[in-house]
Amino acid sequence: MIVAAIHLQMSPTIPTTPLAGKVVLNPQNYFPHFGPVPELDSGELTTAEVLARHLPGSKVVKALNSILVGDVVPDARPTGAKDRRALPMAGDDADAKAAVATFLDQIGYDSVDAGGLADGWRFERRRAVYCIPLDGIMLEERLAATTRDSFVPDGNWRFDHGIRA
Repeated sequence: MIVAAIHLQMSPTIPTTPLAGKVVLNPQNYFPHFGPVPELDSGELTTAEVLARHLPGSKVVKALNSILVGDVVPDARPTGAKDRRALPMAGDDADAKAAVATFLDQIGYDSVDAGGLADGWRFERRRAVYCIPLDGIMLEERLAATTRDSFVPDGNWRFDHGIRA
């Protein structure tokens, strides 16, 4: 498994041949101040679809984009913990998603399958689950309630503490 932990706008610099057939975990988010991406501005594509277009031979799974770096270690919990946080993921390959779910479990998180790469918008920036600590049930409910026109203020995670309230 490879983690594409670079700015989205730098994705074209990722070599494609060595990643063919590999699972590529996509934690990227779109920050327009690093440069506009018209397909994202229009809602035509998700950030993961942008990466998948560049890596057509790879199995891209969007995950780890909706947790703050500073929360990764302190929010990890053992399997079965009542206050275990869940993280959303999206991908078009079932085996790749299973591998990412196993990885997330190993580092202390439950996972919620949000659908295919085209559904990744549900947990991108300015969405109700972005960087909010939620358990699996709460995450599923918020993902289901998220619509294309439902946005929260940027930085909402500073105020919505989910299961850590």
